[in-house]
Amino acid sequence: MLSNLKSQMRKGLLEYCILSIIHQSEAYASDILDTLKEAQLLVVEGTVYPLLTRMKNDGLLSYRWQESTGGPPRKYYTLTEEGKQLLTQLNEEWQSICQAINQITK
Repeated sequence: MLSNLKSQMRKGLLEYCILSIIHQSEAYASDILDTLKEAQLLVVEGTVYPLLTRMKNDGLLSYRWQESTGGPPRKYYTLTEEGKQLLTQLNEEWQSICQAINQITK
């Protein structure tokens, strides 16, 4: 049960984390995966790629293609204005949730 709960919590925060990563600088999908893994939010490519596509289709992300010296062109993602606005709202909500949880768990 704990494993399932942890998995659900991570999935719920994944979009927020991806928006935060891309906000710091434009990012290639493997850069996003590496950052998530470094933060010990282990996710697989099969989770991140469809999420990036959905976020792009929802108008939160845009991308540009860049030629790669070591393989096919790479897709680099940036936040749209709508993505920036959503990230601001999510940051505010995250702070509110953290305050509430800290108050409850004292």
